[in-house]
Amino acid sequence: MAQGNATPQLPVVFHAHGITKIYRMGEVQVHALRGVDLDLYKGEFTVLLGASGSGKSTLLNILGGLDTPTDGHVLYADHDLTRATESELTQYRRYHVGFVFQFYNLIPSLTARENVAVVTEIAKSPMRPEEALELVDLSNRLNHFPAQLSGGEQQRVAIARAIAKNPDVLLCDEPTGALDSKTGIVVLEALQRVNQTLGTTTAVITHNAGIAQIADRVIHLTDGRISKQYVNESKLAPSALSW
Repeated sequence: MAQGNATPQLPVVFHAHGITKIYRMGEVQVHALRGVDLDLYKGEFTVLLGASGSGKSTLLNILGGLDTPTDGHVLYADHDLTRATESELTQYRRYHVGFVFQFYNLIPSLTARENVAVVTEIAKSPMRPEEALELVDLSNRLNHFPAQLSGGEQQRVAIARAIAKNPDVLLCDEPTGALDSKTGIVVLEALQRVNQTLGTTTAVITHNAGIAQIADRVIHLTDGRISKQYVNESKLAPSALSW
């Protein structure tokens, strides 16, 4: 995999500076992040790569407004998330960010279409649930319940739900972690299709080094710090991956 260090000539969506996160567990302090500086760019597909405990989930949660840093600043466009009120963070999450997690968190009593519609009802300018499901190649499963879908199909419904509100940013936490490689590749193809079709800034965190080969840029985290990052100059299609 060819590598380079050129900075993408794209607008900056996130600018994080000096991000530190300390969790207190009784008398013990756990340093999850240790002074992280990071920029994410508009329309970029970024993979944040690291072992369990490297701080990648904590960083993603801070970018998504689900957590706040102990120290440092995070700017989203021209908004300082670290100074936002809880109400402002709720608005930010609702209108600007789509989340995809390792576990699908679908509502069992609702169909695929209805699971997506739950989000579109609170969005400002949503796409139709059918359109979102078509984008992840599930047009033939609109009226199926989660129990009638495979794990990969459920994850693609979760992706459709995340993108249906037309978010500026899609943050994915181990989206293939519960899937075998064949199914995981289908999910990655869906994420890549969303990124390319909608221009959604996409960040995927994973411990799986193979997935980094489909990214525009790869950021390695080790022990709460960015240990290296590079632009991926010879991306692979998800179908070319194996793990």
